[in-house]
Amino acid sequence: MASKADDMIDRRRLRRKLTFWRGAAVLVAAAAVLAAATWMFQDTSTAGSHIAKIRIEGTITDNRELQRRIQRIGESSAVQGVIVAISSPGGTTTGGEAIFEALRKLSEQKPMVAEVGTLAASAGYMIATASDHIVARQSSIVGSIGVLVQFPDVTGLMENIGVRYEAVKSSPLKAEPSPFTPTTDEEREMLRALVMDSYDWFVDLVTDRRALTRQQVLQLADGSIFTGRQALERGLIDALGGEDVAKAWLVEQGLSADLDVVEWRERSSGDGFFRIPGIGTLAAWIMGFDGIDHMLARVGADRIFLDGLVSVWQPDLGRLSE
Repeated sequence: MASKADDMIDRRRLRRKLTFWRGAAVLVAAAAVLAAATWMFQDTSTAGSHIAKIRIEGTITDNRELQRRIQRIGESSAVQGVIVAISSPGGTTTGGEAIFEALRKLSEQKPMVAEVGTLAASAGYMIATASDHIVARQSSIVGSIGVLVQFPDVTGLMENIGVRYEAVKSSPLKAEPSPFTPTTDEEREMLRALVMDSYDWFVDLVTDRRALTRQQVLQLADGSIFTGRQALERGLIDALGGEDVAKAWLVEQGLSADLDVVEWRERSSGDGFFRIPGIGTLAAWIMGFDGIDHMLARVGADRIFLDGLVSVWQPDLGRLSE
């Protein structure tokens, strides 16, 4: 008799657990549907007149979605001005160039100001110069004007583990430098010519966009980084402050002080389902990260696939905050 009673109690406990998890599953599904509907039908361009804000954060690459978003902002009659919020150590030179060109086109359509957060270094500073006015915090990091190409040399490791590398190629400089063979003087000279050509282009770009002579830019373009205060003294930025100072400059250009600042967010990306508001947050919370981008940054995946010439100053952002 006691055994039957225990079985009944166990069955009731099991039913209660099943009911709980079924309810939880229904709530999660409902939240997902609501989030997906919100994501699918959201359109910042339908808002009233406003100042658009674009965030450019992390490692810079040839971000096509960002370029399309910048184009939509330029085409929107609701957008009266633009604030570009930058917090980036840089990235690929071509990625910075593409975003710079997109922002320059936007600047021809709307008054635009750059607001530097933690840092705008290397390609991050490159895209900041696309704006008509640059604002940075006193302790922001600005500068690192320059270009680099870097590659590993694993020949010592290969010798230690007994691995040989062989190649048949049409000419000595084809596919060089290689991490599997020692770098020759000819290869270094080829790379230096490549780097210096892009460096000259970068210097000319800053000279054109800032009230500085080429000689002044060259003195600053040795890879040095500066605080916002130092950058202001050197003419790399125009004012110290945050969003309020950036908006005040737009008001000086004729915009109404009553305009709200509305952030134009990414509408879609390769992350798909995890980019839907709520879903990404839930997944990231389960995995123990602040977000999908944070997760990728923590494991270094945002920098693993940088290719070609790089304009980047790469601090350990986690250590900066400690």
